Amino acid sequence: MIEHTEQQNKRWFAVYTRNKHEKVVHTQLSKLGIETFLPTREQISQWKDRKKIIKAPLFPGYLFTWIDLKQDYLKVLSTKGVVTLLGINGLPQSIPDDEIQSLQLVISSNYKYDQYPYLQKGVKVVVVRGPLEGTVGDIVNKSGKFKLKVSVELIKSSILIDIDANDVEVMQ
Repeated sequence: MIEHTEQQNKRWFAVYTRNKHEKVVHTQLSKLGIETFLPTREQISQWKDRKKIIKAPLFPGYLFTWIDLKQDYLKVLSTKGVVTLLGINGLPQSIPDDEIQSLQLVISSNYKYDQYPYLQKGVKVVVVRGPLEGTVGDIVNKSGKFKLKVSVELIKSSILIDIDANDVEVMQ
């Protein structure tokens, strides 16, 4: 999980990038001293003569940045490969800390995960035991198994992991 210094005006924002520019934007923003979070997943990439396991962005076209909007907005927007910060009616919208923290916890765990289509329906739960304790998400019943869906609402995307239904409690 990324640890960052709490600064009163800093919030997480989703950065929408040009196609296949997530890693470039991540590197450039890091060089500017701007904290970023680029969740990745392992996938097999095939060339003519070989296969290789690579780390690909979990959410193609997106990464997350921890910024003070007033101070860092223009720095982020002027970075090569950045299209915009996601928002509503043209205004950047911050992402709740618990959504990013839950993503970071899943990414740093030994659980298998992959991107999952965003679903609006579902019961919001919190994991109450095990290595993912504190993770917030929605329960999805898929093929007879319970899955925990951890979502980033602003980019309409989610990741899905296996979970025992006894390890979660409905949030009030």
